[in-house]
Formats: sequence, C-alpha cells, structure tokens
Amino acid sequence: MTARPTIRFLDRTTPPHIMTLVLLAGLGALSMNIFLPSLPTMATYFDAEYKLIQLSVSLYLGVNAILQVFIGPISDRYGRRPVMLASIAMFLVATLGTLMAQSVEVFLLFRSLQAVIVAGLVLSRAVVRDMVPQEEAASMIGYVTMGMAIVPMIGPMIGGALDELFSWQASFVLLFVCGVLMLWLAWADLGETAINRSPSFAAQFRQYPELLTARRFWGYCAAAAFASGAFFAYLGGAPYVGTEVFGLTPAALGFYFGAPALGYAFGNFLSGRYSVRFGINRMVLAGTLVTCIGLALLIAVYALGLHHPAVFFGFFTSVGLGNGMVLPNATAGMLSVRPHLAGTASGLGGSIMISGGAALSALAGAVLTPGSGPYPLLYLMLATSAASVLAILYVIRRERQVGVA
Repeated sequence: MTARPTIRFLDRTTPPHIMTLVLLAGLGALSMNIFLPSLPTMATYFDAEYKLIQLSVSLYLGVNAILQVFIGPISDRYGRRPVMLASIAMFLVATLGTLMAQSVEVFLLFRSLQAVIVAGLVLSRAVVRDMVPQEEAASMIGYVTMGMAIVPMIGPMIGGALDELFSWQASFVLLFVCGVLMLWLAWADLGETAINRSPSFAAQFRQYPELLTARRFWGYCAAAAFASGAFFAYLGGAPYVGTEVFGLTPAALGFYFGAPALGYAFGNFLSGRYSVRFGINRMVLAGTLVTCIGLALLIAVYALGLHHPAVFFGFFTSVGLGNGMVLPNATAGMLSVRPHLAGTASGLGGSIMISGGAALSALAGAVLTPGSGPYPLLYLMLATSAASVLAILYVIRRERQVGVA
C-alpha cells in the first residue's frame, strides 16, 4: 500500500489501531521479563541451581526464534488475524501450565511454550508494513515499539513487587489476565491486512531464494541481531549481578532492571521522529555507536571503582537507547527488501535476532561465576555491539556499490 487505509477502533473490518499493535507486541515483552527479579526465588522454590532456572530465559528465546520462522510464512499464507488469535489462545494454555508446575522441568516446558506469544511482535511489524511504505514503516514501528518500551520498563518492577507481596507465581497470574484481555482486543480490532496472500506454501517457498539471496536482508538481520544481543545478554546476566554482586532484593532489582527501557523508549521516539528525515541506515549506525560508547564508558567507570548499582544499571540506558534506534529501522529494512514477503521476512529476521539472543543469554549466565564480578557480562555485550556496527557499515557499503537491489 502507498497510503494509510481508513482505521476505525474496535472494527475488525478495518486495519487495527496502532494502540492495539502496541499492546499485542507489549504482551510478549511482558512475558519475557516480568518474572526476572524472581529468578533467585524460583531457584529456591524448585530447589534448582540458578543456571538451570535461568534457562527459563534462554529456552524461551530459543523456542521464540524457532516459532518466528513459521509464524511469518503462515501469516503470509492464511492472514495475520487467525494466526494472532490462535497464538494468544495457546499462550493462555501455556501460562496455566507454568502455574500448575510442580517441578522445574515441567515449569521450563510450559515456560518455553509461552514463547508462542511472539506472534504479537512478528505480526504487529508485518501489519505495519502491510499498511505503509518503507520509511513510514520505520517511523510507525518506532512509535509502536516506543509504546512497547513502557512494558519492559515497568514489568520487572511489578514482578519484583508481586514476588515480595505474594510469590513468584503472581507474575504468571498477571500474564494470564493480560492474555485474556488481549484475546478479546485482537478479536474486536484486528482487521486483516494481508491482502495479497500466497496461493500455497509451495509457491511461497519458491520465492524464498529471492529473499535469502538478498545481501541487504542479511546485513539488516545481522545489525539487529548483534545490537539486540547486548540486551539479551543483559537479560541473562543482570539478575545474577544484581543479586550476587550488589545484594539487591527482588523489588530493588526490579527497579534498577528497568533502566534500559528508559533509553529504549527515547530511542524509539527518535526513530519515530527522524527516520523519514535521515533514513534508516543513518539511524541504525547512530544507534549501534551509542550502544558501543555507552558500554565502553561503563567498563571504564566500573574499573575506576564506582560500584554503586545506580551507576552500573544507569549506564545500561545507552543499550536501550541504541536498540531503540537500531531495531525499528533495521526491521523496516528487512521487511522492505522484498515487501511481498513481509511476514516471512519479519519471522525469519526475528528468528535470527532471537536465536542469537538466546545463545547470548545462556552464555551470560554461564560466564558469570562467584568472584568474577560483572566484567564477563560487560565484555560480552561490548563485543556483540561492535559487531552490529560492522554489520550496518556493510549494508551502507553494499547500497553504495549496487543501489538498493
């Protein structure tokens, strides 16, 4: 489409309102991080080692990545609406499973199945690309994810407070209630936007080489994957640092843990405001540099002896800021390389990003050991952020060589 279609809120015959897309994407973000301050408590409850219960993050991300490979193509074939509704329903079943689990193995199984809610993020991006062209898509995705940034900012705070007031299960009760509300909202407002659907999966797969041989697609994927990799490493390692290095309670950890989301919200605001003016490549490059510089400064400051948790977690706003600039623009780039495969590109690109994040989350949990301090986590994050700079520089160089084909 070349212009915004008519949108009427709670009218499923028109495309969804932007707030619906924000909330659909936000439920996945809430599911990812609301319980993180409870990880040490959950390890005690299940009588499990921290590195085992931390798999509730990395396994979730791994299944999330696998599902994205399928959700995009399925939505290209059958439409965004039915896939979204089915995914939310399955999320509700999985959430009930986490609440009834009596062993860590059963909990991890249902926790992994909760990853089906990634459809909210994958399809909200694809819906945006269905509705508007590339630069406008980057701007609109920026606004969608700016709103979504509120969720990871307050989610750990709510989860930490719920843990102290009730128990770790309270966070999953809240997820179930939110899931029920989102199922109703999606039913009432999510009109179908995938008008030009593939006639069959065979026809769709025949188009894959067109996407998979596009170097710019892989460049944007790499930039997004490495940039977000720093954040996922933070998800895997920061709870350990907060608890073991700084001795924070779950509520205090939840408060500090939301620091990157402050930067993420502002970074997404910048994307929404300036992507059309400056172009997506410049915005991605600026975001990757912000993240690298912020992490380098944090390593230097910590080495100088400033070990207060407010200083440590405060510097992670730079990671959020960089991600807020990188992800909407890199995503718009992925989806615009081959617009007729927007759902497939969203799913595959998201899968690459999340699978890398799952690996880095698990690695962060593994490299942090008693006595190591936060340095292994910080070095890991800086390395992956530097790789994101190289990836977007490759995209820029490629465009200068051969245009945008």
